[in-house]
Amino acid sequence: MNYLGIILAVVSNVLYHIFQKSIPGNINPLVTLVVTYFTAAIACLLALPFFHGYGSVLTVFKQIHWASIALGFSIIGLEAGFLLAYRAGWKISLAAGVANVVVAALLVLVGLVFYREQLTLQNIIGVALCLAGLLLIQL
Repeated sequence: MNYLGIILAVVSNVLYHIFQKSIPGNINPLVTLVVTYFTAAIACLLALPFFHGYGSVLTVFKQIHWASIALGFSIIGLEAGFLLAYRAGWKISLAAGVANVVVAALLVLVGLVFYREQLTLQNIIGVALCLAGLLLIQL
């Protein structure tokens, strides 16, 4: 199994929360997100030549799926949500933990309902451990 993707996701997630927490509270949150997405768009455009094998850029843009647009809206909610949580005083050690535990539990339900995944004892124990860990972190 290749772990490069998950390592990138974990490192980026840690940096994401550090940078989110570092944004000054007097800056308009939506302007912050505009700058963030502009930076991300430029970085993606510069990285395009390294992700060949999908066809020409024009061909790929013609094949874009509705989920890419929906993902953009969900990212706005995700980033604005964390930014507002940190501005409201949430601790960096708690905000991501609460959100990720709730997301993990909800994704088990999403997997069951929409993707016909099986609920296993391991899933149930995992969600219970996440909830227990969340309670312990708050103590």
